[in-house]
Amino acid sequence: MTDQNDLLFERARAVIPGGVNSPVRAFKAVGGTPRFIQRAQGAYFWDANDQRYIDYIGSWGPMILGHGHPAVVEAVQKAVLEGFSYGAPTEREIELAEAILALVPSMEMVRLVSSGTEAAMSALRLARGATGRKTIVKFEGCYHGHADALLVKAGSGLATFGNPTSAGVPPEVVQHTLVLEYNNLQQLEEAFALHSKDIACLMIEAIAGNMNFVRATPAFAKRCRELCTQHGALLIFDEVMTGFRVGLHGAQGVLGITPDLTVLGKVIGGGMPLAAFGGPRAIMEQLAPLGPVYQAGTLSGNPVATACGLATLKEISKPGFYEALAKKTRTLVDGLKAAAAAEGQPFNADSEGGMFGFFLMNELPQNYATVMTTDNAQFNALFHGLLDRGVYIAPALYEAGFVSAAHSEDDIAATIAAARDIFSKR
Repeated sequence: MTDQNDLLFERARAVIPGGVNSPVRAFKAVGGTPRFIQRAQGAYFWDANDQRYIDYIGSWGPMILGHGHPAVVEAVQKAVLEGFSYGAPTEREIELAEAILALVPSMEMVRLVSSGTEAAMSALRLARGATGRKTIVKFEGCYHGHADALLVKAGSGLATFGNPTSAGVPPEVVQHTLVLEYNNLQQLEEAFALHSKDIACLMIEAIAGNMNFVRATPAFAKRCRELCTQHGALLIFDEVMTGFRVGLHGAQGVLGITPDLTVLGKVIGGGMPLAAFGGPRAIMEQLAPLGPVYQAGTLSGNPVATACGLATLKEISKPGFYEALAKKTRTLVDGLKAAAAAEGQPFNADSEGGMFGFFLMNELPQNYATVMTTDNAQFNALFHGLLDRGVYIAPALYEAGFVSAAHSEDDIAATIAAARDIFSKR
């Protein structure tokens, strides 16, 4: 039988760089041919060969209800009939903004945009404009989109400025970006001691999802808040991934930390291109057309995307939703740990809400450098073993996974059984 995925990948590589429109889809880290998805429903999607997979990426987080939830589909279909885009305000934008603000107490105003990269980039510009400062503090292993100032790796010494990690980003563009080690209190203290008068903001994934699943310790998150307050810098929580995914109030609700600005995406669009950033009124009113910080977007607050997002937020706000989702995710994580232990496979895992991650090591890492010590070959064998058994996890060692409300007990049991079979054959 001809593999339709191979044929489609060959066609794609002729017209799209690398054959994909986002690098992680290319299977470059794990080898093999990416699966070209034809359709999805509930907890599953089907590739070009009509092979079904249990889906644990969920469009990288947004599909918290599963694919094709009836209430969301109905809302989107109705919106499409009314019009795709107007380039003018709609009542639905206000409704979505009101819904977000009701669930995120740290935000008094919000600006809708179309992507997480756009939201993070805009939040940084706003922080610099509101404080009159230049320096950004970020952490190695945290990804905040592909804006030039954020594509940066750690410098050569303690609390030094970073270096570009992408061609096309001149060193002078990242000369005001400080990159520190995640969960390293000593580096954090030193950075503020050396540069406090210049620091506009500190941006962090309080539960990181781009070095797999790594939590900021409560002490570290608390000190980030204290130092920003003490030195007049803004604390920005990047909750593109964690917002409405780890809990109804995001990572800030889990940690009990109030950021100055919050960046949201993924779940708030329900799978459509939509993101947002927001915070206190006094800061947000620095944005144009009220203030001097310019930000704009032709498709911001798209009427179809806002319909999708509103319907999703309505469903996830129902009583008991997150308790049930967290229980499913813990069942998966605990089952995988037990399966690995039964076969003598080094393994550890963690989860919050509907987000999880696992590592082929005995302890949970607390920073990017430790994550990088994971055995790539072992992970690749596990990835392809699961794929062959109809289970789709992220095709990269450094990405978190996602459980949806649509995953059943049978889906989770099948996943655990598949993993144990793979561990037994290693």
